[in-house]
Amino acid sequence: MAEQEERVVCGLRIQIDRRLCVGFEDCVVAAPEVFRMDQGGVVTFTEQPEEMRDRQRLIQACQVCPVDALTAIDENGSTLAP
Repeated sequence: MAEQEERVVCGLRIQIDRRLCVGFEDCVVAAPEVFRMDQGGVVTFTEQPEEMRDRQRLIQACQVCPVDALTAIDENGSTLAP
């Protein structure tokens, strides 16, 4: 799997830096529609993260990552998390 992943969810560009993830799973708890842990205990996207409808909860899920492995960028290119 790639070291970095990116998807657009709720109009936000969500980036995962898999090299930084240490498997706390806080993001999965906060937004299980978008994030899951792979077999190696590293965060990845769910099969259909686009189904997420709560933009603020998605931003919070990116903010709770203790190692800043998740980034949320809005339509204007502003970083909202971390």
